[in-house]
Amino acid sequence: MGQPLRVGVIGVGMMGADHADRLVRRIAGADLVAVSDPDVPRATELVEGLRADGAADVRVIEDPLELIADEGVDAVLIASPGFVHPEQLMACIEHGKYALCEKPLTMDAESSWEVVQAEHRAGRPMIQVGFMRRFDPEYAQMKELLDSGRLGRTLLLHQTHRNKSVPNPEFRSEMIVRDSMVHEVDVARFLLGEEITRIQVLSPAPTSAAFEGVADPQVSVFTMAGGSVVTNEVFVNCQTGYEVRCEAVAERGTAIAGRPWAGLYTTVAPDVAEDLGQWGGSVDPDFRVRFERAYDLEVQAWVDASRRGEVVGPTAYDGYASTVVCEAGMASLASGEPVEVKLEARP
Repeated sequence: MGQPLRVGVIGVGMMGADHADRLVRRIAGADLVAVSDPDVPRATELVEGLRADGAADVRVIEDPLELIADEGVDAVLIASPGFVHPEQLMACIEHGKYALCEKPLTMDAESSWEVVQAEHRAGRPMIQVGFMRRFDPEYAQMKELLDSGRLGRTLLLHQTHRNKSVPNPEFRSEMIVRDSMVHEVDVARFLLGEEITRIQVLSPAPTSAAFEGVADPQVSVFTMAGGSVVTNEVFVNCQTGYEVRCEAVAERGTAIAGRPWAGLYTTVAPDVAEDLGQWGGSVDPDFRVRFERAYDLEVQAWVDASRRGEVVGPTAYDGYASTVVCEAGMASLASGEPVEVKLEARP
């Protein structure tokens, strides 16, 4: 596929720095060539550390739009805050640069739809959204099992998403929907292969570990286009560790991904000859540990596809659809009532 993909990273906070390190240490066929962040000293410190570990020359480019336009950059990994994503994604489309954009695609449905339309006008897909659970081996195995039809029709999904703590005093209830539950939105669409038509978000009595006024945990219910129902618990101050799992309940068996031991856990009807149950393991401390392998596979798939001139994984439309569902979810959080989800047709 020719020369390595020359990648620039925008945003070098926790996620961007992790991706920069990943590109240098564990991703084949790619060279990290530039980083950009408003905190130039932080970006410079990151680059110096990578150089000390044997990385090739990596430039610090203060202006992210300058990084995108740079002829020495082939593709861009966007890990900046969501409110600047529209401008940066539009620039990637304008310059014909493949982009891996961390969620959310944008902060609102209108700007997400504008990105989808701009990419469509450009005549080719260029954007992959960072819903890394699609690349997690257990989730991918569950998708394959459900699609095979061996368990019959999938009736229910039960999703659990727990984080040890959120120390940011500016964190609000709506952010649980927009920044955390968005992953459950994408997993439901991915595993079931259909859209969410209605969402209701419920708020039980909050944990004492949450900041004043923050509704944590939250329970949401999705109604899918085909009639399946998805329940979701999101608890961002659970105090114990990082737990993410999903149970699929089908007509002829169940499957659980993400239990704190290796491998997909299943229960099956007597005539289904596969049992993948295992025991052992521990709860991971944070998302970088729990989904390290998924992130590796996600970024490697993006690099390989970009070098081929393709896009794999979640698309800009997937990012748009998740944003629309989360907007409806925030409305439901405020009212306590179910809210219908209305999507524009996929271009």
